[in-house]
Parts: sequence; C-alpha cells; structure tokens
Amino acid sequence: MAMPSPTNVLLLREGDEVAVAMRDISAGETIYPFGIVARDPIPFGHKVSLASVAPGKPLHRLGQPIGLATEVIASGAHVHTHNMGFEQSLAERQIGTRLSNAVRITSAEIPTFQGFRRRDGRAGTRNYVGILTSVNCSSLVARMIADHFRDPTVLRNFPGVDGVVALTHKSGCSVAEGGRSMGMLRRALGGYARHPNFCGILLVGLGCEDNQIAALMRDERLEEGPLLRTLVMQDVGGTRSSVAAGIAAVEEMLAIASTARREPIPASELTVGLQCGGSDSFSGITANPALGVAVDRLVACGGTAILSETPEIYGAENLLLERAVSREVGEKLIGLLSWWEDHTRDEPAGLDNNPSPGNKAGGLTTILEKSLGAVAKGGSTNLTDVIGYAEQPSTRGLVFMDSPGFDPISATGQVAGGANLICFTTGRGSCFGCRPAPSLKLATNTPMFLRMEDDMDINCGEILDGTASLDEMGERILRAMIATASGGETRSEQLGYGEDEFAPWHVNAWL
Repeated sequence: MAMPSPTNVLLLREGDEVAVAMRDISAGETIYPFGIVARDPIPFGHKVSLASVAPGKPLHRLGQPIGLATEVIASGAHVHTHNMGFEQSLAERQIGTRLSNAVRITSAEIPTFQGFRRRDGRAGTRNYVGILTSVNCSSLVARMIADHFRDPTVLRNFPGVDGVVALTHKSGCSVAEGGRSMGMLRRALGGYARHPNFCGILLVGLGCEDNQIAALMRDERLEEGPLLRTLVMQDVGGTRSSVAAGIAAVEEMLAIASTARREPIPASELTVGLQCGGSDSFSGITANPALGVAVDRLVACGGTAILSETPEIYGAENLLLERAVSREVGEKLIGLLSWWEDHTRDEPAGLDNNPSPGNKAGGLTTILEKSLGAVAKGGSTNLTDVIGYAEQPSTRGLVFMDSPGFDPISATGQVAGGANLICFTTGRGSCFGCRPAPSLKLATNTPMFLRMEDDMDINCGEILDGTASLDEMGERILRAMIATASGGETRSEQLGYGEDEFAPWHVNAWL
C-alpha cells in the first residue's frame, strides 16, 4: 500500500521565496519536499520562508512581489505581518502587452439558461417586484409594504414570482445636488429600477429630501408606468396611508409579474459580478482562479463579467493592464488607482489597511498579496472596459468597475450595472446575498466548506485536495451559473440573505 505524500507546503511558482502551508506545521517539523526545518509554528494557509531574506528585500508569490522583509527572515521562518511589510505597488504598468487571442465559440455551441425576457430585450434570472427608497426616511414604509407579502399565502396568488423585496439605504439627504455621491446614489437606484431581475418597481420617497424622486427620474431617464410606480409619503398622507397605497400598487405589479414565463436564453446574456470576501491564502490558489476559468468560458460564449474593488487589485494591476484592449482602457484603470492612492493617504495604513483581520488570520499579509488572488477571478481574458461605480458596461467581455473593497457596496454597484448573477469566493466563510441577483458562494478550502456547508454552494477546496483540477472546477462553476440563472436556488437565497446587503457607495463631504 502506497504511503501518502509527505508534502506539507505548496510552492506556487519556481523562484518564490515563500511556500504556503497545506496544514498546520509544528516548529521543528521538516518542510517537505524542501528538506528545511520549520523554525516556528506555521498555521494552515500561512507562508514559510524557503530561503534567508535580508531586510528591505522583496518576497514573491506567484512570481509577483507581495512585500518587503522588515527584518532578517531565516529559512524555515513563519512569514507574516511581524516580518514582512507593505510597499507601494511594484507592478510594471505595461498596457496591452499580453492580449488573449482566445476564440469565441460558435452560436450553436453557446449553452442556454431558462430566463425571463423583459420588454426592453434584456434577460433576467429572477422575477421579483422591488421597493426602492429615495431616502432613509422612507425605509420603514418600504419594509412594511414588503412585509405584507412575506406571508406565503399572499404570494400564492401570484405564481412564478420570486418575492417582493425592500432595498433601503441610509442616504438621500445632506447629499449635494450635482455632487459625486448624489450621482452614484441615483445611478445605483436607476440601475436597480431598470434591472431585468425585477419585473416591477415601486419607488418610495418622503417628499422633502435632497434626492427628489422627480430629479432621480429625470437624471436616470426613468418613466413612470404600470411597472414603475412612485409614492411620496408627504403627499399620500403619512405612514399608514403610504403603506396601504404601496400594497395596492405592488399587488397590481404582481399580477403582471405572475404572467412572466422562463424561456431559453443564450449564456451570452449573462452578466456576472465577481466578488471575493473573507479571503484566505487559498483564495488565489483554488476558488479565484477556478472562477477565472469559468469567466474565460463565459466570455467565449459572448457573456460579460464585472470585476470590482479597486483597492484589491493594487499591486497586481499589471495582470489586468497587460490585457487591456486599448491604451485608453489601461489609462482609465491607472487613473482609478491614482485616485485611491490619494483617497487613502490619510488612512493609518493607506491602501494596506486592507487585508482585514480575518484575511490576515487566513494567511494574507499585505494588500499586494491579496490582490494577486482578487485579480485571478478575472481569468485570462482581455479587459474590454473600465467604468465608474454603478455604470452600465458598454461592451461585453471582462469589464472593471470602480468600487471600494467592501463587498456589499461593490456588489451593489455591479448589480446596478446589470449583473444578473453574482459569484462570490470566500476562504473564511462570508455569509452574503444580493437580491435581486442570486449569489453563488465558492469555498476555497474543504475544512471551511464542511464547517459552513449551509452557506456554501461549491467546494473549490477539492483542487487543493487533489480531487479536481482547476479546469474541471471552472467547468463546474459555469454549469452552476447556468443552473442558478435558470432558477436553481442558492444557499444564500434559501437562508434569506440579500436585502440588508444593498449599500450604495457614498463619497460625501457632508457626512
């Protein structure tokens, strides 16, 4: 009987000074297959030095610099926040030097999903009626209207409808007209109002807020009709009258929504938001590159993927710039990174304030290291455009959207931009949903998947276990995208996630 391999670390690329522990390693234990001895305990997912590194010298993972040694690091030492520090991005910013020439598959080979064809021609993966608010002050009324329809006996009268959801926020006043925050808020609300996963929308306002419904409708070119209704509480007569009027309006939209039927739609009309949260050292080894394989296949079908979280590509931006289809696209990405460098200049740790404590516990040390994994979600396809927060992509393929590295804000922007599905990788175990777009959760390692199986949809830890290849897992993720788009319920949907995570981004001088 063959003995199991003694290998206990993973070298990601020849020449890296560090390897990743495949399990907890005790001090004094031999590091296989390198034959060196661990000087310290090395936790699962953390880095061990394979060579002596002098202070000020860079350390590499996947051939990319992830930080500088802050002291002498001996061979076999634990490499983490105590002896490796952040450095400004060392990436070489060359644009368009490594373009992909991958061929798109023929229309006859493109898989289909069972989706909802909307009147404007776009494709939905869900059939909701939504309630949006112009201001925080109308949030309670919106929730009270939605609560009326949580009784399954009420929705039983409207078969084929996924539900009524209230998406509220904490802004809408003390926001300057014409300012950046007002523009982003209105773009987000407008994007949700047009989203193909909503059959109908009720927009609820108080009446005296800065974010006037009339101005929102004007700026976002929204027109009131049977499936886009507005309600102003001060005009209707207050809370109780507004709730009664809102329930009546939603019932009328539900009657229309219940007539919608799923039909075959090509996967080219899927727009997938790419998210990672609660990341660990294995995010960039398993789930993120496997999602990247799925993205490459989706793009080959003519679909769209939206990569976001600008601070979380910092240090690995070269991997996107090399695939930018034009200098204009590349320069837009560089411009976003420059803005973020300025924006975070007064933060205690600048851009390296991310990774979070949970990321660091999972083995990630600097934002440069975390960014390597985050970029991997975008696969190897070309970067076709760079857009602002909550903007609609004007091209298909891989698109980058500006956003903070906070999952609810970032995913809100992606859904506003038209994402009808979210794929979310996690190593620590993020619990997340994003109605109206279903969210597939991809675990990076098997121990976490087994511990949080109620929240996870796919175990990409099988790659680490040796029971699946990246290619096989990418194909499995693509199939899961299509099944979910066809109505398959995700774990986060089963648990009821997705309303509290609506969080438009604000960069506001008045708050």
